[in-house]
Amino acid sequence: MLAALILLAARWIDPPTTAVHMERRWQSWIHHTPYQKRYEFVPLRQISPDFQHAVIAAEDARFYQHHGFDWQAIQKAAEDDLEGSRLRGGSTITQQLVKNLFFGTGRSILRKGAEATLVPVAEFVLGKQRILELYLNVVEWGPGVYGAESASRYYYRTSARNIDRQQGARLAAVLPLPLKRRPDHMNHYSAIILDRMRQSGW
Repeated sequence: MLAALILLAARWIDPPTTAVHMERRWQSWIHHTPYQKRYEFVPLRQISPDFQHAVIAAEDARFYQHHGFDWQAIQKAAEDDLEGSRLRGGSTITQQLVKNLFFGTGRSILRKGAEATLVPVAEFVLGKQRILELYLNVVEWGPGVYGAESASRYYYRTSARNIDRQQGARLAAVLPLPLKRRPDHMNHYSAIILDRMRQSGW
């Protein structure tokens, strides 16, 4: 119930932190490693359309068609797992937002169950544009780097509104493994994302 109320509040209030943000700070304290949090929330209109489209193409191509769960993507991810060729998981942007806000990076059956109850709530109370805005602003893009604005400044020394297609695709390619990947190393996957964008008419 509390999580549902937080989601309702997130319709108007930008979250000051998330479970992932707190998890990373805790990990740095436990392991005595330096930690600098970069997090600046900006309106969706201040994130370039190319950047938005690249993230959707990379993370959830059917974002505007599904209602929180993309059963086609889940089936495809399972098939790719069997073939050893998976590039991304079957989770939607809505599922990833809920995970970021409330559950952190851990995996368990209980977390998946709780997540499944909150995803329809998020879709209902937030709507697609606010879900996308929240996700782009809170998601992890590197050590201590959260959100499109911080990622743009950290990697390209510019604002999210100025990110072009190539840069957007490279940044989107980082998202599955943000602590290990860097945009300048993402030649192959960014080319796949750019192709997906073209196929979607972007």
